[in-house]
Amino acid sequence: MISKSGQSAAKRPPCGSGCDLARSDRPAFALHLDFSDYEAEVCQHQHRQGQLVLALHGAVTCTAANGRWIVPPGCGVWIPGGVPHSNQVTANARLSYLFVEPDAAALPTQCCTLSVSPMLREMIFRLTDVPGSYAPDGHTGRLVRVLLDELAMMPKQKLELPVSGHPKIAAIAAALTAEPGDRRTMAEWAAHVALSERSLERLMVAETGLTFGRWRRQLHLVIALRELAGGATVQRVSSDLGYESPTAFIVMFKKAFGTTPARYFAT
Repeated sequence: MISKSGQSAAKRPPCGSGCDLARSDRPAFALHLDFSDYEAEVCQHQHRQGQLVLALHGAVTCTAANGRWIVPPGCGVWIPGGVPHSNQVTANARLSYLFVEPDAAALPTQCCTLSVSPMLREMIFRLTDVPGSYAPDGHTGRLVRVLLDELAMMPKQKLELPVSGHPKIAAIAAALTAEPGDRRTMAEWAAHVALSERSLERLMVAETGLTFGRWRRQLHLVIALRELAGGATVQRVSSDLGYESPTAFIVMFKKAFGTTPARYFAT
């Protein structure tokens, strides 16, 4: 596509709003997308099938229900069928989408980030080359049965950022998302939204299940994973998040994930 300015215009991915994905009546099928060819953001939509969004390269942030999930390489976000959601990807993202028929496997009933083993990743990638009308009793049908069994065994990862529709919490979240390096204290944020510090503390826990400090740290982790997967350096990310030094950021990252950023993205 060419825009009026003469520059290439990105196409909308084939899984956007209103798409029924009725191309297959099989238990599962998969698609592969390179987002250098598509728009970086898919507006809110939903579909009948459950969906696993798998990052092969780069990262995708999925917003659904009352949370936001980051999908770095080696993980996938599971979105049950019928759940409205939107996706935002890094410019270098390469994704595989696995669509699963309702009740085809014992998968979570709520959105979550799942680890994806190398074997499962290869099976999903293999399925992207197969038409959606494969024979249930043939080779692909057997592959899908094993794939779904493996997917149901994958452990959950704590890569969720709880979000809230409460206007005061949403205002703080929007400000910190736009300027994650903002180091105002909870008392200063409470004054900003015309609440007492104690009232803001109670409201934050009631709305997100996390204290203000834990919520902001989780926001930093989500942003850090997205930016590092997109190619940003540790130095740049640590600076953008307001850390005094890259070492301080690495300590925080290692405490959360048990390894350094370099080793995390080398796996």
